[in-house]
Amino acid sequence: MALDVDLLRGNFALVLGRNPNLTARFYDVLFERHPEAKPLFGRNSRAAQEQMLAGALSAVMDHLDNAPWLTETLHALGEKHRGYGVTPEMYGWVGDSLLFVLAEASGPDWTPRHQAEWAEAYGVVVALMQS
Repeated sequence: MALDVDLLRGNFALVLGRNPNLTARFYDVLFERHPEAKPLFGRNSRAAQEQMLAGALSAVMDHLDNAPWLTETLHALGEKHRGYGVTPEMYGWVGDSLLFVLAEASGPDWTPRHQAEWAEAYGVVVALMQS
């Protein structure tokens, strides 16, 4: 299935408009659901980590239709994460937490199609990071 780039970008803009602190909420949810992940984030301050994630999400959204960029960038990012001790299981934790906060911020505008598109997009990101 080809990603619906317009739907994803439109929803991302909506979400950021409703919750500009999306990454802070993401980490709250992740650490609440999986406190065992918290020690992996000790290299940077929480604020720095939130900024890095916000930058990564924005960059991916900007390049959703640029397969070479996604492949190269996400592969390199995956290598870094392996070095940090991130396991395949943890990608599921992150995905569940991310989709939760996207749905939460979208509110009544979140549909089954949004869920499916974001899940597919996250699956592509994970596959590229783990390649």
